[in-house]
Amino acid sequence: MKLKLTFATAALAAFGLVGAAPVMAADCGKTGTVTIAEMTWLSSATLAHIAKRIMADGYGCDAQLVPGDTVPTATSMLTRGQPDVAPELWVSTAQTIWDQMQEKGNVYKASDIFASGGIEGWWIPDYLAAEHPEIKSVEDLKANWEVFAEAANPGQGRMYGCPPGWGCEIITNNLFKALGMGETYELFSPGSGENLKAAIGRAVTREKPIVAYYFGPSDVIGKYKLVRLDMPAYDADKFVCLTDTNCANPQLTGWAVGEVAVAVVTSLKERAPDVAAFLGKLQVPNQELSTLLAYADDERLTPEETAEYFLKTQEAIWSTWVPADVADKIRAKL
Repeated sequence: MKLKLTFATAALAAFGLVGAAPVMAADCGKTGTVTIAEMTWLSSATLAHIAKRIMADGYGCDAQLVPGDTVPTATSMLTRGQPDVAPELWVSTAQTIWDQMQEKGNVYKASDIFASGGIEGWWIPDYLAAEHPEIKSVEDLKANWEVFAEAANPGQGRMYGCPPGWGCEIITNNLFKALGMGETYELFSPGSGENLKAAIGRAVTREKPIVAYYFGPSDVIGKYKLVRLDMPAYDADKFVCLTDTNCANPQLTGWAVGEVAVAVVTSLKERAPDVAAFLGKLQVPNQELSTLLAYADDERLTPEETAEYFLKTQEAIWSTWVPADVADKIRAKL
């Protein structure tokens, strides 16, 4: 009887039914809900929806989006440990808060979301650059304020700054002071990312002058053919002060190539190690993302629809982020 059992067990093992250690499928671990920051611009919102779909469909997570913006989200992650994930946190525009996170140890960079880093600056349309070759750098703006005067305020030029809550708001405000532009310019707050985008779109459609902050990769820079104004080389010490609302003596410096992190609360590594491993591989090529965003803007897709389109058309990118069994689950839900 013992011999027969041995043969039977061997036969079952040959078919993989007993005797082998089980292969554990990737899952959401011990975490209950994974919260993901959905910020107010298209790239960040799209990346949040992509992460949500992969976590929900591939790992079985209760993945939930929460509203955010660079500074409020970074502050909340530092002080409250929430949200769990910020797929597009511009570290270079919230450097002071990020340094506090690293010192505290409760948030880490899982990956650089953009393969070539982020690009920030002040931009003008290409037709304006051709018409006014004397405006090549941010330092040329002060003397040429009349080019950017608007009918509502003909005595000053208008500089479109950053929306409230974006990390670039503090930097742009300090750069504005460093350049002494308050004498000849109004620093205009667009109120939201959508308003800033709309203002640029209106100006370009009518071929009107405009100077504004923006960032890339994004649909706006490619679609509207914006030209980045020259800035001095990046100076780390000067830039740190620019990120501080209490910077006493702001000095002109250029942006570094933006460090844009997939920021994750450290506790997620223990609660959901498989999800943390996925986040460690989450990265998109800059050009492919800009192309996706321009398409989404032209087709008037929501961030959720843009994420769906990405998952259906860019499997070569996202399938490298996850194990094969997780990729199969995601495909089955598309």
